[in-house]
Amino acid sequence: MCACRKAVLLDGGFSTQLVENVGEEVDGHPLWSARYLASHPKAVMQTHLDFLRAGAEVTITNTYQASIGGFKEHLGLSEEESLRLMRRAVELAKEAVDIYMKENPSCKVRPLIAGSVGPYGASLHDGSEYRGEYADTVSRQTLADWHRPRIETLVAAGVDLLALETIPAQKEAEVLVELIKDFPRVRAWISFSSKDYHQISHGELLRDVAHECWSRNSNQLVAVGVNCLNPKYVTSLFSRINEEGRPHIPLIVYPNSGEVYSPKTGWTDPDNVASVDSYVDEWLSLGVEYVGGCCRTNAEDIRRMRGHVDRWLKEGTFTGPMGIVSTNSSCITNSVGCH
Repeated sequence: MCACRKAVLLDGGFSTQLVENVGEEVDGHPLWSARYLASHPKAVMQTHLDFLRAGAEVTITNTYQASIGGFKEHLGLSEEESLRLMRRAVELAKEAVDIYMKENPSCKVRPLIAGSVGPYGASLHDGSEYRGEYADTVSRQTLADWHRPRIETLVAAGVDLLALETIPAQKEAEVLVELIKDFPRVRAWISFSSKDYHQISHGELLRDVAHECWSRNSNQLVAVGVNCLNPKYVTSLFSRINEEGRPHIPLIVYPNSGEVYSPKTGWTDPDNVASVDSYVDEWLSLGVEYVGGCCRTNAEDIRRMRGHVDRWLKEGTFTGPMGIVSTNSSCITNSVGCH
């Protein structure tokens, strides 16, 4: 049997790289980068392609801030038009993958498309996804009803898996891992926003929430972890998740740059953070299997991460992205053979 080492590279902060392709600031709008699905679809496709060319093996759709209510209010779309725009997000990601594969005919494995499912709090436009207090008042049924149309649309449009991301509270996480049972053929990761070295944003301990989610739906979850947090928190957050005597959970991390974000002032303190790629070796040594970047990380950051991942993989072999693209137990060496 082949003992395979797994290290899968995700893409980076979509809005950060999108700025390079639209030539204007993306932050500050209630729909964030999702509005460009309607106004600049070619730029959205190009942003996916930028990350793929930088070495990403998984690209995440531009649907984090996409919702029927948001598209109705801020773009004047009907419900059907809103769902069509979400489907268009998947089509643009597929188009980028097609172009990349034509550019790299020797690739052994096609990059995957993960459908972004951001939290309910993102629709409130007040930074709630980094606090999670809405979980104290919004019912589980309301959360499920709000998430369902986007998940249903992304799955029907043909994403390879779902990215349930930046979830601030255990309650919403439980709703999501139960909800995807209605789509039994889809797989997903779930990742949380975090406020410190031990807790997710709402205050629950990550290690406890991770195991609760895993126990509820380990059949569909490919990984549990964190995203859009300060990278300095990651090692401590993950240190006790896979301690002896507990089920092993594959870990995923894609942090922001470490800068501080405020809904009023934007990102601050850029000069006092370490490059995100400088953490990659530490995380892989900790057992992280899926790594990438979130806000304020761009294609160049992913390119540097690619170098760390490739060096890591030279010490072992590789099973393929998310474990869902290989049809047998043999390993594919040196990532997907495209970089």
